[in-house]
Amino acid sequence: MNRQALFVDGFWHNNTIFAQLLGMCPLLGVTTSAENGFWMGVATLLVLLGSNLVVSLVRGVIPKNVRIPAYITIIAAFVTIIGMLMDAWMHQMYLVLGLFIPLIVVNCAILGRAEAFASKNSVADSVVDAVAVGLGFTFALILLGGVRELLGQGELFGFSVFGDSYPDVLMFILPPGAFIALGFILAGVNWINRRLAARAAARAASGDAAVAVEVG
Repeated sequence: MNRQALFVDGFWHNNTIFAQLLGMCPLLGVTTSAENGFWMGVATLLVLLGSNLVVSLVRGVIPKNVRIPAYITIIAAFVTIIGMLMDAWMHQMYLVLGLFIPLIVVNCAILGRAEAFASKNSVADSVVDAVAVGLGFTFALILLGGVRELLGQGELFGFSVFGDSYPDVLMFILPPGAFIALGFILAGVNWINRRLAARAAARAASGDAAVAVEVG
């Protein structure tokens, strides 16, 4: 797989949220606004990038029987660094995200990429994979947070969209609203994927027909 296809696969086709439904805890817990989703996604992206890079570099020296504890230790180190930086430079956002920053350590998506990809591939490919998966995860968080913020408060990234007369819909800010909004988003993603698959099949069929005509 070339790196462009690797990026598209990690960002969309094999998206952590839309395709695998992993990392649901931070997705549903912090996405009361698009800004919260953005910063949670950035923190996860940086941890994923650092852990993939280090795991790929040391994959040849870690004994197989201790690889999972080693990966978790590497991930925890980067989570600690990101948490300390956010606490120092973005203290208010650090307080908003709260416990979900340390919980990045047990995010199945990060450990899964370390075990399934970074431990078996080159540094360059592991970096591309980390960026793709991290951006895909961030996109999902921003999308859900934006939908909930827009429908719940009539705002997007803190800016009013529908004006002061918009009646707040508390349901979308509360946990049940996260499940409802996510359900509609997943339905939309599945619809888009079906359309893309149908177009690809139509292009393949027309290509086969053209080849058949040329041969005939």
